[in-house]
Amino acid sequence: MTQQPRTTPQFFLTAPTTCPYLPGRQERKVFTHLVGKRAIQLNEILTQGGFRRSQSIAYRPACENCRACVSVRVLVNEFRLSDSFRRVMRNNADITGRMQPASPAAEQYSLFRAYLDARHADGGMVDMSVLDYAMMVEDSHVETRLVEYRRPPEGQHPGELVAVSLTDILSDGLSMVYSFYEPDHESRSLGTMMILDHIARAKSLGLPYLYLGYWVEGSKKMDYKARFLPQERLGMVTWERVDK
Repeated sequence: MTQQPRTTPQFFLTAPTTCPYLPGRQERKVFTHLVGKRAIQLNEILTQGGFRRSQSIAYRPACENCRACVSVRVLVNEFRLSDSFRRVMRNNADITGRMQPASPAAEQYSLFRAYLDARHADGGMVDMSVLDYAMMVEDSHVETRLVEYRRPPEGQHPGELVAVSLTDILSDGLSMVYSFYEPDHESRSLGTMMILDHIARAKSLGLPYLYLGYWVEGSKKMDYKARFLPQERLGMVTWERVDK
């Protein structure tokens, strides 16, 4: 009997659950574990194939009668700021972003908690404890960083933490795993600001793509991802360019 080597990933299928993006639909996911010496290589291959990472798991939708979730990556070197994007950058000119090791902190969790309570009170992450948050940040076998965004410091105190992104560094781009921000600063468009900053960071690192996860046509939660053009969306066979 032929046996697979232990380094060969095993894939599993979840049971159907309620779709968080489109009403009246159910979702299923295929997933595998990102552990061991090949975790980085496997994560690269799977990300390029439309998977997303959550802690030490890589997953992608595998719904029977729906293909609404589409992987999106921004073409960093061709991206140009629109007038609305320039306004966002001007409105946040006082904010400084710093990439650092993926290490959880109480200040981050407080912001994370405020974000969930204001934006995703009915979501699957709303019950996450401080230990759950620490696992989300630390449980990674790939190259992961935190990008903290702060307002200017006040005297001896560091500036107010207003946004955070958990970001993977890949050989061909940056992947924004999860982002959250201060919900009371709605006029700043902090979510958009973080994406624009990551586009600039990827370009400065010589990386061609920024992976944004899934765009879901018909979902208001995911509409914003279609604004960052030009981009590529993963079709049935290959990545397909979208300019408008």
